[in-house]
Amino acid sequence: MSDLVIVESPAKAKTIKKYLGSGYEVIASMGHVRDLPENRLSVDIKHDFKPKYEVIKGKEKLVEELTKMAGKSDHVYLATDPDREGEAISWHLAYLLNLSLEDKNRVTFNEITKTGVSNGMNQPREIDLDLVNAQQARRILDRLVGYKLSPFLSQKIRRGLSAGRVQSVAVRMIVDREAEIQAFKPEEYWTIDAKCIPQGSRKQFPASFYGDENGKIKITTEDQANGILEELKDKEFIITKVKKGTRRKSPAPPFITSTLQQEASRKLGFQARRTMKAAQELYEGIEIKGMGAVGLITYMRTDSLRISEDAIKDAGDYIRERWGEKYLPDKPRHFKSRANAQDGHEAIRPSMPSLSPADVKDSLSNDQYKLYKLIWERFIACQMANCIQSTMQADITAGRYIFKASGYTVTFDGYTVLYEESKDEAKESEGALPPLEKDMKVRIKELLPNQHFTQPPPRFTEASLIKALEEYGIGRPSTYAATITTITSREYVVREGKTLKPTELGEVSTQLMKERFPKIVNLKFTAQMEKELDTVEEGKTQWVDILHEFYGDFDKTLKKAKEEMQGVKIQLKEDETDIICEKCGRKMVIKTGRYGKFIACPGYPECKNIKKLIQDTGAECPKCGGKIIVKKTKKGRIFYGCDHYPDCDFVSWDEPSMEKCPRCGKTLLKKKGKNPKLYCVTPDCGYEKVEEKKDE
Repeated sequence: MSDLVIVESPAKAKTIKKYLGSGYEVIASMGHVRDLPENRLSVDIKHDFKPKYEVIKGKEKLVEELTKMAGKSDHVYLATDPDREGEAISWHLAYLLNLSLEDKNRVTFNEITKTGVSNGMNQPREIDLDLVNAQQARRILDRLVGYKLSPFLSQKIRRGLSAGRVQSVAVRMIVDREAEIQAFKPEEYWTIDAKCIPQGSRKQFPASFYGDENGKIKITTEDQANGILEELKDKEFIITKVKKGTRRKSPAPPFITSTLQQEASRKLGFQARRTMKAAQELYEGIEIKGMGAVGLITYMRTDSLRISEDAIKDAGDYIRERWGEKYLPDKPRHFKSRANAQDGHEAIRPSMPSLSPADVKDSLSNDQYKLYKLIWERFIACQMANCIQSTMQADITAGRYIFKASGYTVTFDGYTVLYEESKDEAKESEGALPPLEKDMKVRIKELLPNQHFTQPPPRFTEASLIKALEEYGIGRPSTYAATITTITSREYVVREGKTLKPTELGEVSTQLMKERFPKIVNLKFTAQMEKELDTVEEGKTQWVDILHEFYGDFDKTLKKAKEEMQGVKIQLKEDETDIICEKCGRKMVIKTGRYGKFIACPGYPECKNIKKLIQDTGAECPKCGGKIIVKKTKKGRIFYGCDHYPDCDFVSWDEPSMEKCPRCGKTLLKKKGKNPKLYCVTPDCGYEKVEEKKDE
């Protein structure tokens, strides 16, 4: 007989099987096997919120197979992911397979390498019920909020709306930021910039107006700026102070989940969901040429900055061999995690630091390679020496006014030879200054006044929203990607370039939540709830007590809102169309029903006119001259087809453009990708041209 190891995914199973060899059967549960059913609340509120779990629809045969295999095996090991969710999956599996919770059958792998798997298998333990209860508490809490609030929002605003504990707060943050932007009143200010050339040199350097010997002077009007320029006429510019120094820049720490998502957004343009998908694949294992299946990174859901000593040593050996001893710091770097971080796992790092991105590039998809390169470079850089810069600051006096200039030169590149962290807001980079000395005269080539206006706070991007959620303590590393996906797919928020902008639906629903359920969208309350869930994980609090404390007040608030808003329906402006109802003359509106969106007369029930919602691309069908409209497959993938279907069978995955082919006059289609192009829909024509990229 053999031992049975159960993991979540086939890829993970394949990699682990390679290291365990014969004597072990490794099988995937394909994620959760038991959960709260979707079509009902499934929580017995009157009996201490007892959950009513069921085998997930479609997984009955898989559970039967797992049960048979477990019955034939000497030992069963539950090797799901090393976090709350993974612990809960193992707990559900133990229940379904009739395994004792007192048996040491739970194993975890921080990394899926030979060492990582061996270490995990050698340290089996009991299922951690505190971790399970923390997951249960979160699951039930979110179910109560979602299933109690969603029908209320659907009734008052629009059918099909959903409410969520974390998503509602995220939408509120985006809505509040938009309100700040709208309310912002720009203030005028001026700067005076000088282009300077030092005595005896030809090299030009910039300097900016600062003020006078009493301090900084704020220039608020053009008249004030012109007055200063008038005073500066014929004045001699002399360097009155030079300060030289040395600046040491330390590398950023290795990634945790939130910083990985932020940096992948800034550097790679990845949405959080895309980042986590590629990271999961890198963790579970990929077929590497000459090596077989290998887990390339450590577990990717973590908020700990801890690094194993073996990994630090391997990184040091690689740095020494690649760049030399001088690129190593005086002693290995260790990083301190945030106070409320869960320290169950290491930081996100390559499982084998010696395996460079170039070594594995041919075996990885584009996304996998880009993300692995980012993780690998960040980790190796965090164990490298500081970047050393020689800095110079100079005060230039002209009459009673002072200008300032600053710059630096890199004397040792250190970790920046490999990697530098991106920032949400790019700052103007300083350049090197020419040799400057006190009492040196400066010739002014140009003195320019520039008008500016203060700017409102920027809209959130995915990166800055994740950073804000983390700083407030809202949600957990594993929830950020799902939260952003939910609020965009539910149309509370839309993307404009890289920024997130609230829709009218997002603004109206947030306003309703603020008025009726202030606690649910209160940032401090939500953060406090996360802390309480952590105390369950730590074994300090009973999960049922947290639910009782929350639900009593929540239920009263909900009942009050229902009573006071009886018969109230909020109409959204954005739902109105330009289509006139031919029966009664009103402007028709977009409605959401069980099968998606449709157009209906707002005069219901007097007028019951409805129409199918058709999104016209404005392009002409090349076969019959009809309209090309947007369509969707059963799985939601967009394609384009003729509105005369089934009489006309024209379809295309590529979006039609408004342009006509200059050769044959047919419609041009848009081919997306790295090199977007327009091409003729007629294969025999062969016309194509590279599409001009729009300036951002």
